[in-house]
Amino acid sequence: MKVVFAPDSFKGSLTSVQVSEIMKQAFLAVNPETETILKPMADGGEGTLDALSKASDPQKVSLTCTGPLGEKVESSYIEFEDQRAVIEGAAIAGLPLVPEEKRNPDYTTTYGIGEAILHALNRGHRELMIAIGGSSTNDGGLGMLQALGMKTFNNQGKETGGFGKDLFHIKSIDFSSIDARLKNTTIRVASDVDNPLTGPKGASHIYGPQKGASEKQVTDYDQALAKYGTLVEKASGRAVMNSPGAGAAGGLGFAFLSIGASLESGARLISEAIHLPEEIQGADLVVTGEGQSDKQTMYGKAPGYVAEVAKQYNKPALLLSGSLDGDYEELNQVFTGCFSVVPGPRDLTECMDHAEEYLYKATIQLARLVSEFKK
Repeated sequence: MKVVFAPDSFKGSLTSVQVSEIMKQAFLAVNPETETILKPMADGGEGTLDALSKASDPQKVSLTCTGPLGEKVESSYIEFEDQRAVIEGAAIAGLPLVPEEKRNPDYTTTYGIGEAILHALNRGHRELMIAIGGSSTNDGGLGMLQALGMKTFNNQGKETGGFGKDLFHIKSIDFSSIDARLKNTTIRVASDVDNPLTGPKGASHIYGPQKGASEKQVTDYDQALAKYGTLVEKASGRAVMNSPGAGAAGGLGFAFLSIGASLESGARLISEAIHLPEEIQGADLVVTGEGQSDKQTMYGKAPGYVAEVAKQYNKPALLLSGSLDGDYEELNQVFTGCFSVVPGPRDLTECMDHAEEYLYKATIQLARLVSEFKK
């Protein structure tokens, strides 16, 4: 029996690489003859580089860049022999990099992501994949665009900074100094949301609070992004504020659209990069998972995408999740079966502390059931 393991991470406890390895060991413990294929997944957020590194053999490139709070940090991206480079925004400006007591969109920036892009361009890369999920920012990509050469000015004609708070002082924008190499560079942005830049479903209203924005800040930032967005559209010649995904990563999606990048399903991009469909086509069973599953799993999340691919090839797909919430009927539209790994009522801390144990034991039970039916 050939089993493909393609889980997302159990955020806060296990990476997708760890989850797939635990699942593999459980199946082998039940049936050592099982052929196991590990394809850890991500959907454009934290864990993207790990997933791609596990499934291929890229080179890690280290660099010093600007972190989310403006400090210098050591980070990295990966590159392939075919001249592709992959940058994970969460590794540079991700929410986990900002202590909870310091989470405030006024003081975070995407500048370091722009620096990483320049670093990749300097190494000769002209095909970039950027994973932008999990950001700590709400700056509309201001910092990133400034790193790439955009100039922003206040009403005195002086250049502004590149943090969220600087959005409120921008009166004019100049795109003429944007790095010319970008015109000949293909940038594919991995994202799992389709929010516009502003409005009730925009970056600030939907994602601002989780990044530390107060109720007043949410309203203020929505208005500031509307003015900033209009200026960027005029300077870039691209009307993209209302494009699906413009509101991703605090408006970083909008910034990428303004320089001609394409926004695509993160799960699909990563699936293609690790050749997941080919492996599923030849498999008997697909097992995926994540920390928490609900109806959102069906809309751009990695396990939902994995199940869709399995369905396309008429392969059963099983979901092992830290918790299951909502209507199972929606999940059962693509999953053959959905299971929680938690053995009974537990608080969140205990679940995360024992995630490896719970996942292994639950997968053992699943493997026993599958093996019995395969006899």
